[in-house]
Amino acid sequence: MKRYVHARLAREERIQLEALKKATGESESALVKQGLRLVHERVRGSRSALDAAGRLVGRYRGGPGDLSTNRAHLDDFGR
Repeated sequence: MKRYVHARLAREERIQLEALKKATGESESALVKQGLRLVHERVRGSRSALDAAGRLVGRYRGGPGDLSTNRAHLDDFGR
């Protein structure tokens, strides 16, 4: 069941919303939903690496089995 939310926007906020619509091609509804998700993530706190990886977890096979524990794999990292 969908629920509608009405919000009063100040002139500045309406200008920002119109600019975002033009820049992204998204609807007002889609932009508001994205905004809610972003605020929710910020309030909830930082996500774990597992949450951030999402569907990628377990997708790749191979590679060193000790990648997360063996510091030798980091010798050339960042150079």
